Order: sequence, then C-alpha cells, then structure tokens
Amino acid sequence: MTKAEFIRPEWPAPANVSALVTVRNLPGKSLPPFDAFNVGAQCGDNVDAVLANRALLGSLAALPGPPHWLSQVHGVAVHRVTAREPSDVPPQADAAITEVPGAVLAILTADCLPVLFASRDGSEIGAAHAGWRGLAAGVLEASVAAMRTSTDQLLAWLGPAAGPARYEIGEEVRAAFVDADPGAAVCFVVTRPGHFLIDLYALARRRLAAACVTAVSGGGLCTLSDPARFYSYRRDGRTGRMATLLWMREQSGT
Repeated sequence: MTKAEFIRPEWPAPANVSALVTVRNLPGKSLPPFDAFNVGAQCGDNVDAVLANRALLGSLAALPGPPHWLSQVHGVAVHRVTAREPSDVPPQADAAITEVPGAVLAILTADCLPVLFASRDGSEIGAAHAGWRGLAAGVLEASVAAMRTSTDQLLAWLGPAAGPARYEIGEEVRAAFVDADPGAAVCFVVTRPGHFLIDLYALARRRLAAACVTAVSGGGLCTLSDPARFYSYRRDGRTGRMATLLWMREQSGT
C-alpha cells in the first residue's frame, strides 16, 4: 500500500495533541471526479466509496476512534463534544470543541479554511470550518468564546484553503467584511471592476487577533493551485472533500 502522506500542521502544539489533513491522492476508493481519497459524504460521491475511505483513514492515521463529523452549514454554531464516541447523526455545526482525550474532531473542506485550536497545556482543542460566509459571520470568534481556555493560552493553525493569489470574489463578499470592519480592506486586492482577490488567511488572523488570539501558525497552502493534492470546489465544481482532524491523547500523570 502507498505510504499515507498526510499534511501535518507545523505549530507549537503540546506533545499530546495530534493533527493532520488528508489529501486526495491517498490510496482511496473514489472514482473521478472524486478520485481518490474523498471523505465527504454530501458531495455526490458513491456512499460505499466514502465509507471505505473513512475506514481506511482510521487505520492509515492510527486514529484513537471514529471522527466526530459535523453537518456543516457555513454558520457559527459550535458543538461541544463530551464523549469519545460520536453520535449516529452528525450535529449541525461549523465548529467543535472538546476536553475529551481520544475524541477526534473533524472538519471537511474543499476551499474553505479549516482552523485548529489547542490550549498550551494540552487540555482542550477545537476545530472550525471558516469559509468566507462563516468567517464573516464570526465562527472563529464563536469558537474562541466557547472554549474554556483563556485566549492568551490558545494556539491556532490555519489549514489549506483557497489562497490569496487565486481566490477572486465579488463586491458583496468584500462588503460582508469591510462594512463591519473598514480595516479589513487591506485583505482584498482589486482585479477588475467589482472583483477582488480575497486573503482568507489574513482575514482569519485579523479576526483571531480581535478575539485576543495572536499565536497563529499556518496559512500557506492553496487548494486552488494544487490539484494533485487538494480538492477545490471553486476550481472543479463537482469534487470531493479533505478532512482536517484533531485529537488529544491522555497526558502522563493524569
């Protein structure tokens, strides 16, 4: 079997916190245009292929348990995970937090920005799905507010997303940010009348800083410009989803 080359976040997370991002060229069962390692169940792929990929993910990544998938709706709801095993029905939310060792948080993306959180002492973690709608609505702020860790003790990591050199949007998207925060205008570059390049990474950092979270890593992987590794809804339309996963192990002495 081909070696699983997951993306591993480079961030100063404590030793008991693990994270990874799946890529499409893992040895999965999905056929074009979902080839090959699609783990998104709501994008039109064969259900059996998705389930096989999810099962394979558990073994390839040596996960401590099945992921807590969410029913993501580009909103700001935050789900608190209180048990290691997920429920049969994914909760409708765009972020999850937990203090339970072995509970695997999961965010699905294909251009939207996955954001991970961890406390410096390794006692709490969180994961958020931040497309432009959720980002503008405040999903990161809601995630930070829902966590019990103080903001000065939180670390954040920005995962693969549509990058600032390729992601073009219209005036309505720019207005969603700039009308509420005029300073956010620096995160947009005019390309043609009524159109702009948007920097989701910069907007996320700005939002996190306003929420008093300044220890932020990542933000350099563009889904649009790397079709070999990443699914991209904006580039391809009908496509699969990557998963960004986060979990804690029991700490020694606890």
